Amino acid sequence: MDKQLKILKPMKYWWLYFIISLTVIIPGTFSLLKWGLKPSIDFTGGTTIVWKVQSDENSLRHAAKESDIEIRSIHSKEDIWTISTPPLTKDNYQSYKSLVVGAEELSFDTVGPALGGELIKKTISAIFLAATLILFYVAYRFKNIKFGVSAILAMLHDSLVLLGIFSLLGHFLGIEVDTLFVTALLTILSFSVHDTIVVYDRIRELKKKHGYLEFDDIVNRAVVETMGRSINNSLTIIFMLLAMYLLGGDTTKWFIFALLIGTVSGTYSSTFTAAPILIAWDKLSHRIKK
Repeated sequence: MDKQLKILKPMKYWWLYFIISLTVIIPGTFSLLKWGLKPSIDFTGGTTIVWKVQSDENSLRHAAKESDIEIRSIHSKEDIWTISTPPLTKDNYQSYKSLVVGAEELSFDTVGPALGGELIKKTISAIFLAATLILFYVAYRFKNIKFGVSAILAMLHDSLVLLGIFSLLGHFLGIEVDTLFVTALLTILSFSVHDTIVVYDRIRELKKKHGYLEFDDIVNRAVVETMGRSINNSLTIIFMLLAMYLLGGDTTKWFIFALLIGTVSGTYSSTFTAAPILIAWDKLSHRIKK
């Protein structure tokens, strides 16, 4: 077994894994800086109307125009229409509904812009607080700040992948981010760190047992020993999410997609981002000392 582990050196190409990550992160970051994310009414404020009615998009838009209502987005599935507008009063809504013959109201929800702004502040605060606590906790448990910083950088990698992909989807396909997306983002951060700690814990154990080995060799052995567990664990989650994505409803479709992207990215980063960062840090430290 030891001989086999000495042959397998996935971290030999640690620089290649950084290049692979950058090919995904750079386009997404460019999109984030240029176009940003497309926020839903959860953040901007507005009204979401869901009707069951036999009609077409042109008729619904024409009725909205007659009622002096701006339609931000409209889409349908069979006879179920979901319409997003700026915040509507009850009178505006009733005027609009009276012009649509046979409209059966399934839901009518209004979110004020103040609530949307508060949600953004709380989301940013939650991410910052979570990252800070994880940084200090991991650094304390592993008795070295580089483990904490490396875990946060791997977590940042997954965040940029998800945010970049949804920025591109928002610009080219009009996909909006809502409160469910925030839930998915926070869930992914915890999943990413969970898998990373498994690898780091194995590195710590091997370092105690085989302290005479080079740090690169220790990381290689840790990665090889934990990779099977990490992949098997992630595949069970990925298969479940794929089933939910393919068979689930429209309301949770992009929430499940975000979790799916995050799971794949988190599985990759825990091995091919978090571990290479440690190796790069170690090499840089040796060069500085010399």
